Formats: sequence, C-alpha cells, structure tokens
Amino acid sequence: MPWQATRSSAVYDAIERLPASILLENVRSMYNVGAFFRTADACGAARLYLCGITAAPPKKAITKTALGSEDVVPWEHTWDAAGLVGRLRAESCEIAAIETSPRAIDLFDWQPRFPVALLFGHETDGLSPQLSAMADTHVRIPMLGKKHSLNVAVAGGVVMFELLRKYRVLCTR
Repeated sequence: MPWQATRSSAVYDAIERLPASILLENVRSMYNVGAFFRTADACGAARLYLCGITAAPPKKAITKTALGSEDVVPWEHTWDAAGLVGRLRAESCEIAAIETSPRAIDLFDWQPRFPVALLFGHETDGLSPQLSAMADTHVRIPMLGKKHSLNVAVAGGVVMFELLRKYRVLCTR
C-alpha cells in the first residue's frame, strides 16, 4: 500500500515545515553531511546550518548521499557557529545540543519548545565547549548497547523523526 494511502494526510498536509533547524558544527564527513540533507528533506526541516569545517555543496561526496536534497533544503554555511546560535536564540529558538552530557535529558522525555535548533558536533569530539555551553537543553538518545554511540547522521535521523512525531501530536491537539 503506498505511503499516501497509509498516512494521516490531514495532519501531514497541515505541516508545511517542521519548525526545527539543524546545525552541524565541524562535521568532517561529507557523506554524513549528505545524509543530514536527506533527513532534513524527509522531515521538512526549516533549515540546515553548516558551520566551521563542515563542507557545503556542491561537493561530489555530499551529492552522493544527499541525492538531490541539497537542492531543495534551505541551507547556509558560516564559520561563526556561536554567532549563529546567538541569532537563533534571538529568534526565540530553543537551542538543543544533541550529545551525552551530565545534564542531558532522555530524547523521549524531552518536551521541545518550538521553534528549535538542534546542534550536532564533530563525529568523535562532539560539540565545541563554547557551543555546548550555549545550549538551553542537552538531549541524549537512550542506548542499550555497550558502545553507547551512533553515527552522527544516524543520530540526526533518530532525533528528527522523534521531533516530527512530537510536533505532529501538537498539531492534532
């Protein structure tokens, strides 16, 4: 059965864009960047921010995983991630660092305040201390395995689809 026939179309049709943006700080793999473009498109994210050494289109490796979504997802690049976070806060965005930290709350317990900006960091080093400190909320994905980690692009997909689910619930109230 096609997706159109199985979804609650009235709810999804009412959502033009998910009021959530994704900020990538120093994500080094262009394949991960491309995967974030795909996820941002799939979830209807408002914007994708590429910061620091995070590569920006056009790049062959981004295109390989983005599959054209880099042409439809609004995006911008800046070297000044902290300045961007300050601008997003001034626009009333909740700033949510997606990383395990002592103050992190479980993704499934988090009640986001829309609009929200999700911050994802370097594949091994995470967010810079400066950006981490600027976050209103730290959110962790619950993990049962021994490694306690996911690829950053996979983590982005998990968080974005949970955010879409929570926003959909808000829209049906």
